[in-house]
Amino acid sequence: MFIDEATLIVQSGKGGDGVVHFRREKYIPRGGPDGGDGGRGGNVIIKVKLTLNTLYDFHHKQRFDAQDGENGARSNRTGHSADDLFIHVPPGTIIFNGVTGELIADLVEDNQEILICKGGRGGRGNARFANSREQTPRFAEKGEPGQEMTIKLELKLIADIGIVGVPNAGKSTLLSAVTNAKPKIADYPFTTIEPNLGVANLDDEITLVLADIPGLIEGAHTGTGLGYEFLRHIQRTRVLIHLLDGLALDPILDYAQINTELSLFDPELAKKPQLVAVNKMDLLEVQSCWAHLEKELKKKGITPIPISGVTGQNVKLLLFKAAELLRNTPVQISQPMIPIYHPRVDPKQFAINRIAQGWQISGESIERAAAMTYWENDESIRRFQRILEILGIDSALRNAGVKDGDTVAIGEYELEWHD
Repeated sequence: MFIDEATLIVQSGKGGDGVVHFRREKYIPRGGPDGGDGGRGGNVIIKVKLTLNTLYDFHHKQRFDAQDGENGARSNRTGHSADDLFIHVPPGTIIFNGVTGELIADLVEDNQEILICKGGRGGRGNARFANSREQTPRFAEKGEPGQEMTIKLELKLIADIGIVGVPNAGKSTLLSAVTNAKPKIADYPFTTIEPNLGVANLDDEITLVLADIPGLIEGAHTGTGLGYEFLRHIQRTRVLIHLLDGLALDPILDYAQINTELSLFDPELAKKPQLVAVNKMDLLEVQSCWAHLEKELKKKGITPIPISGVTGQNVKLLLFKAAELLRNTPVQISQPMIPIYHPRVDPKQFAINRIAQGWQISGESIERAAAMTYWENDESIRRFQRILEILGIDSALRNAGVKDGDTVAIGEYELEWHD
């Protein structure tokens, strides 16, 4: 099954917790703090794998979670960092933010990768907080939470040449005749409901990758029929073979209709160089009307090539002309081919909102600090209070009118305010 869209929920691993521990050994009655740091949580990385050509693996699994880092230990031992989680995708995969719709990356090269969610850093053990004034710290940090993100994947086939035309024009027959592709072929419209890729070896030096795009009908650019889902696969091709059905009632009208649909979906598609071929020349009915078709197309400045996908008539000629056109067509990058990074908002920013139960504080830094605090430890709580003062949240709450006994919610934690 060909799957070219997927929505995933990915989450990086939480950092391991730092620990509170003091050195306890014989003959060392006043051993200092030796609680170790937690290990880093696993990153989530999306990586291109050349052998893949579909997003089918994500049809049954949509959630991916990296492992958490291990907790620290005594004797200043740092917990093991978790392995990174690699999600493999085929070349031609575009990644969007599933919530905002922003483009994150356009991955086209083998082994190209992008870090989607960074693993949480390990929490610091109490040994890290020892200094000249505080020689026996009895607090540590919990590991930083991992990041969670919803992403949307879209696959655009990467092919040199796209074969387009109305349903039943013979695109699949042509592809199977020149490559090892095995598309479904039958004598009725919309036989092909999935794009097919094939590789044609013309000689020792010329190899072409062709994509058979499902038949387009009027209104395809708006989603009618199968068009909207598959038009994007033509966007990466550099040359188009426009296949006309010689048995159609009006092949000239079909030609105009397909080009209209291409330009309405993406104006750049109308600028791609095209080769026009009239198929089914093995049939007497088509042979009898060939002279008229050739004349009418030449009036439009088009020199059509008569072919037969069944017998192979002029198929090699068509491919060699396509290869020549491909050589003379420069590679145009319409979208960024490397990861794109958007500037993040200041993590120290925060917002205070009045809620029925009291006050709600939201902000990246303060929510992360709350998640990394040992709430059962008085010294850890005092340290968190200092963070509130440093970030300006303490004074902002007072200005907003907080009173003794009010509930202050930060992330998943609810605190009671006391002056």
